[in-house]
Amino acid sequence: MKIVFAGTPGFAATALDAIIAAGHTVLSVLTQPDRPVGRGRRVRPSLVKVLAEKHGVPVLQPASLADAAVVDAVRAVRADAMVVAAYGMLVPRSLLELPVHGCINIHASLLPRWRGAAPIQRALLAGDETTGITIMQMDEGLDTGPILLQQALSINRDDTAGALGDRLAALGATLIVEALNTPCAPRPQDPAHATYASKIDRGEAQIHWRDSATAIDRQVRAFNPAPGAYTSWHEGLLKIWRARGEEGASRDPGLVMAANASGIIVACGAGTLRILELQRAGGKPLPARAFLAGCDIVPGARLGE
Repeated sequence: MKIVFAGTPGFAATALDAIIAAGHTVLSVLTQPDRPVGRGRRVRPSLVKVLAEKHGVPVLQPASLADAAVVDAVRAVRADAMVVAAYGMLVPRSLLELPVHGCINIHASLLPRWRGAAPIQRALLAGDETTGITIMQMDEGLDTGPILLQQALSINRDDTAGALGDRLAALGATLIVEALNTPCAPRPQDPAHATYASKIDRGEAQIHWRDSATAIDRQVRAFNPAPGAYTSWHEGLLKIWRARGEEGASRDPGLVMAANASGIIVACGAGTLRILELQRAGGKPLPARAFLAGCDIVPGARLGE
């Protein structure tokens, strides 16, 4: 099948790699413009762009998919289908109608649950036990099109957004190849069961110690690797990368109850949080044992002030 592919991060690159390996012809790739990333803010290409160039596939990086030049370029290649995975922009009708078989989306949830930009993080924050991949025929709505394929995936107790995203990417790559190889009968979504996965705001990553340990545990996992759950300490910030919510008597939220090689235990609104890996401003992520060797977090100290 002749494909136009649209995607940007590693999740999308995994799918593109599988489509190429399966023998489909990728005529062109659409991806977001190069942007500064990391602490050094160096401008770098998307992982999809890097992979496309490796395989000699032409790459377009428009500021908007509604640009007439983009529409003309996609029309010119006469694709059988356009595959979209975590592109980062809505696809306008002018593009949806061009390929013979329309546009097919790889979405990281079991639609209609978690339509929108951040389905992986929202599933973790909500404490969902299961998520999955939906291969969907796109329409003009936000993840509202009919379902072609779906497969569930269990969420592990210690899953972070990064780890869960990697497993979902692999599943999505498998399912998109299956959808391209074998015709699938579309079935409509039930809008009565729809939930919305709004874009993550950095302020959501701030820890409020009056929340339950369970909620903070989910928060830490949902915001790893980005933007990183954080709390204040000594007029600076601490990012918490790994932690475990535990049962315990409700004490003074934010109070450090213990600090040793097995972790830093902090009182929450309900239960306690055992911090296992953390990072101070300007430093690097460290296990609790190594962190405590150079920092004076002691029982009786307070986080979040």
